[in-house]
Amino acid sequence: MTVGGFRMIEETYPNTPRTRPASAAEATTEAFLDGFREILADAAVTGRRLTRDEIESRRHLGARAAEAGHGWRALVRAHLAAGRAGRPAGADADSVLAVVEQAVDAFADGYERAQRHVVRREEAARREFIDDLLHGRGDPGQLASRCERFGLRLSRTHSVAVAGGPEGYDESDPVPRQVADELFARFENRRILFTTKDGRMVCIAPGDQDDVLTWFGKLVHARVEGSQVAVGRSRPGAVGIGHSYEEALNALDVAQRMGFDDPLLRAADLLVFPVLARDRPALVDLVRHTLGPLEGARGGAQPLIDTLTAYFDSGCVATVAARELSLSVRALTYRLARIHALTGTDPTDPGDRYTLQTAVIGARLLAWPTRPL
Repeated sequence: MTVGGFRMIEETYPNTPRTRPASAAEATTEAFLDGFREILADAAVTGRRLTRDEIESRRHLGARAAEAGHGWRALVRAHLAAGRAGRPAGADADSVLAVVEQAVDAFADGYERAQRHVVRREEAARREFIDDLLHGRGDPGQLASRCERFGLRLSRTHSVAVAGGPEGYDESDPVPRQVADELFARFENRRILFTTKDGRMVCIAPGDQDDVLTWFGKLVHARVEGSQVAVGRSRPGAVGIGHSYEEALNALDVAQRMGFDDPLLRAADLLVFPVLARDRPALVDLVRHTLGPLEGARGGAQPLIDTLTAYFDSGCVATVAARELSLSVRALTYRLARIHALTGTDPTDPGDRYTLQTAVIGARLLAWPTRPL
């Protein structure tokens, strides 16, 4: 059976009389019936309820059975078989069933408590593994062995996709559970890992299986309005998974700063932006020197920055840029001339265009002029 996302192995026992020789599995289960027949023999005859000590002893045995990994079905079957075989002479069926019911209920209480503890411990181990994997912490050898346990083979390259949206999620929320269910239903034989991290959904897949991450992006986009999925480049080893994850996060950040609304982003297509942002002092200097004079315009720098953005995004076609800004071509041309006059660089001149466009990209990365340089 499956409890808390972990698959538990169930054991089954043949439904045959207890008179036959006990199998090794049954003999093992017998240890968790310790004292049950004695309780049955006394309580069923007198019709009394189980004492506090008897109930506590059943809980203790239930916890031990869960910790030992025994399946619940086999344990219940063993109790029922023992109740049937150990029915005391003179005890009616209702009395026997009442004793079995109380014993199994207490046993189940201990079993479930222990199993919840096991699930929490496993979940904590999984969360620690994911944190170490995505942030490149821990011993590489131990990380490799833990990867095998969670379905990843570090001998392969891997890519990481990160889904960002207006809301934060953890794995217990309905949307991540739906995405995970559909993802694993479609790719049940693939070695992939799905999780959540810092409110985002994360999918790790082998680097040569881009269809997994593309489908992951479609699932997220279909369920979360305003979501974006970024895919990091394929890289080898545990450290490579961490790098791919960071690339995906940076791609989401760049998309937010630059106003990109594509539902699926690829870090490989956005490499120019981290290159520009890597030398922040130089970028700040470029923006301040090239675009700083625009702050002296009526209405501030932002309308003129927006004009340059639309103009460059249109391929420097004035009619297209004017339509995007809901301006006349004449008004757009006036703004471009005003930018030339203030900055000394001409947006329509091929020699100046590269400097201006790079400065505009830098301004968007730095959130200028909203945020001071």
